[in-house]
Amino acid sequence: PAMASYRHGVRIGNWLEDEYAHQDLLNDFIRKKEQGQLLVQRLACVHLPIILHLSISSDGFVHFGDTVLLMNPDNKSSGLEGTSEEQEPEMRGDVTLAVDMEEVSLYSDEPLQLSSGLSAVRRVDPIGRNAFCIVSADGSAEGEPLRYGQSFLLGTKGGVSDKLFYLASDHKTFQNFAKKSRLQKVFLTAEVSYLALWQAKSLDPQLRLEHEGFPVPADTKIIITHCYTNRNLAIPRTFCVSYFGREFEVICHNYLDSHRVEEDKNHWVIITANPGPEDGTMLERPKAFPEGYKKESIS
Repeated sequence: PAMASYRHGVRIGNWLEDEYAHQDLLNDFIRKKEQGQLLVQRLACVHLPIILHLSISSDGFVHFGDTVLLMNPDNKSSGLEGTSEEQEPEMRGDVTLAVDMEEVSLYSDEPLQLSSGLSAVRRVDPIGRNAFCIVSADGSAEGEPLRYGQSFLLGTKGGVSDKLFYLASDHKTFQNFAKKSRLQKVFLTAEVSYLALWQAKSLDPQLRLEHEGFPVPADTKIIITHCYTNRNLAIPRTFCVSYFGREFEVICHNYLDSHRVEEDKNHWVIITANPGPEDGTMLERPKAFPEGYKKESIS
């Protein structure tokens, strides 16, 4: 049989045009790298911590104007609690409310854009995406404490925006619902309206009337309720969303046990900064020990 005149490894065609095309690709790569527009660089901007200072609470309360994290704590003390799916290690741990970026903008040379979606991320340090500001809805001045039963707004810039977007929700309809759970969804909006109003409630239902009007403590479990629909902000942890990995869907839904008490899916903690020299959040603040006790003697 006749031998083939060339092998698969031999280049054929217009070599000069191929070289020009490769050079154009290389130049485009170098340009995007210098401008920080490579996909890996834009993803890093979303995930890596940015220079962001949470507010310090000098009196232990939450105030209007504070920059905080909204954390849904892991309340399961043993693997016997929760469904089999919720017992998985990837479903456990503290998570914080965060905003999503427009997936399309990741592949564009334009600045990153916020989407209207939200999710819960498994980290409790400020990364821009999960920082929120307590905004007054009734004219209260910055620095005044937020009180139980008082309406407020939750604003965020997502670490990339120049203006505030507000956490909002609305009644579920046949066309408008959370994609995974099909329950009442939450979203971001640039418009201040009744859809963006929230209230903080005491964790204990029997003390809610007594606590009405009292300042909301920071770093303490509370319930966050949507004023218009009377549904509680929640993370069921059984529905994963987001382009950025395994993150949880955030919704509005009242998860009640047999005693009509909110389950841990509805529990939230407003995290402030650690005022001590250690920096970080109050979660990382060293535990205090009684005077006269040695730290190494306490197990």
